[in-house]
Amino acid sequence: MPDSMAEYLQADMECEGLLECLHGLKGLDRECYKVLVDADEPLTVDEVAAEVDRERSTAYRAIQRLLQTGFVRKDQVNYEQGGYYHVYRPTEPDEVADDMQRLLNEWYAKMGQLIQEFRNKYDEADAVASTDD
Repeated sequence: MPDSMAEYLQADMECEGLLECLHGLKGLDRECYKVLVDADEPLTVDEVAAEVDRERSTAYRAIQRLLQTGFVRKDQVNYEQGGYYHVYRPTEPDEVADDMQRLLNEWYAKMGQLIQEFRNKYDEADAVASTDD
């Protein structure tokens, strides 16, 4: 993983890299997301765990991270005789992309603010140094 923004910009990045870059997701999170995207219908945690060949608890944590970032939706399925279970499905790609665009815009605005603060701080320091000469 690159250490600086310059390294990020020079590195080849695939669209899945945005999941890590913008949301801090891990490789397993991406695997679980891909399983859900490729599935014809919503899946249970057990089904996802089987597909990624991991323990249920490990897959559950990955799905929880995907839920927190909004990449996945959870639905409740009720049994006729009572009780229920949850299934998971991917959020619509346009919705995910819109959220990533919003995060990028917020980041860009924050970086602009920090650059202006840098400019102000060091322009002031330079002006003070010039008057001391």
